[in-house]
Amino acid sequence: MQYYSTNLLTPPTTFQKAVIEGLAKDKGLFMPEHIPTLPDDFFKRLPDMSLPQLAKEVALPFIGDELVKEEISQIIEEALNFDIPLVQLNEHTHILELFHGPTAAFKDVGARFMSRVMAHLLKDVGKKVYVLVATSGDTGSAVAQGFYKVPGIDVVILYPSGKVSKVQEMQFCTLGENITALEVDGTFDDCQRLVKTAFSDAHLREKLYLTSANSINIARLLPQSFYYFYAYAQLRRKSSDPVVFSVPSGNYGNLTAGLFAQQMGLPVHHFIAASNANDTVPLYLNGNPYSPKPSVATISNAMDVGDPSNFARMRTLFSDSLQKMQQHITGFSLKDEETRQTMQDIFEQYQYIIDPHGAVAYKAFQLYQQQNTQAVQGIILGTAHPAKFGEVVKDTLHIDPPMPSQLASCLGREKKSIPMAASFEELKAFLLEQV
Repeated sequence: MQYYSTNLLTPPTTFQKAVIEGLAKDKGLFMPEHIPTLPDDFFKRLPDMSLPQLAKEVALPFIGDELVKEEISQIIEEALNFDIPLVQLNEHTHILELFHGPTAAFKDVGARFMSRVMAHLLKDVGKKVYVLVATSGDTGSAVAQGFYKVPGIDVVILYPSGKVSKVQEMQFCTLGENITALEVDGTFDDCQRLVKTAFSDAHLREKLYLTSANSINIARLLPQSFYYFYAYAQLRRKSSDPVVFSVPSGNYGNLTAGLFAQQMGLPVHHFIAASNANDTVPLYLNGNPYSPKPSVATISNAMDVGDPSNFARMRTLFSDSLQKMQQHITGFSLKDEETRQTMQDIFEQYQYIIDPHGAVAYKAFQLYQQQNTQAVQGIILGTAHPAKFGEVVKDTLHIDPPMPSQLASCLGREKKSIPMAASFEELKAFLLEQV
């Protein structure tokens, strides 16, 4: 399998180079030359397959012979060593709980897979590799945990000061060792801009072996498609109705991974792009010109992205056709007060505590149902444990969400972060000091 840039200005490359480079030299995102279609036999077996079993079959066509099958099996068994249950709320609504991994967020799937893939691909490089990543919350903790103490790899995490939850911050600001946290005086979009600029700076890339761990990296994106297949497998044991996925959306890697699964043959009836006030993509899906804008802070902070990177991949998948995209995706955006009301409604009806991102997706599915009379089964992606947003939950529901042990363990540690302006020159100087 070859990988090309969405900007089409660099030659196609191998999976290994696409993973290690992270971002193409023309600033485009890597895409597989084609999306492989899985055989009918795979879908017949799917309801009886475990997550690692199906993940191996989904991953193999994208990796080819660049890793041997035994290595792929080992990577997947280690990365996906936690459950992703589908919890039913009512006759037509289910929550896919993606928060049972070590950092209690869905990004554990992608980050753990990517870190292990990268370790295998880099074992013969012979020099230190620097993983540069921007985070609006959960990416930082998942990447930090995934690469923690991995030999030969240093991780530099950029995050917007005061715009991530306390639990999220402490998960990646307390590790030390090969993990460095840069606390940027700005927004997530500023952090993302700094990372992209670093990758396009020829002098910096000459001095440092840089790679990315955001969902711009194809090795972070691909494994996120695994749990769409797994959710469908669990649902097919209960219902044969058409399936709609409602996806909390910020940088749109999660939704893009679902679109990959659909093009591989997964019979998804429709996707919902569920956003907060950062509604660039929903506005586009509703017929407005695509117009990135500065992000605004909300209670669902991991989705506070005004210029989502993975939209370039979405456009490529649909040949830059709004009409084709609208056939597969409907967009909705919610205000904070609507999100809080939804959290309250879910708790009152089902005694289920949902985090603010899942609440956005739940309400978006309700809005979709109001516009469409066909009976469908809705799968809401529960992207984070509610305790990661304990202050929002307590302020909204007046209760403290239960704190899982993997989160509680980080709260008593010393915070280690380096303040930094939203300046590329300052970031560049810091990185060059590491050489």
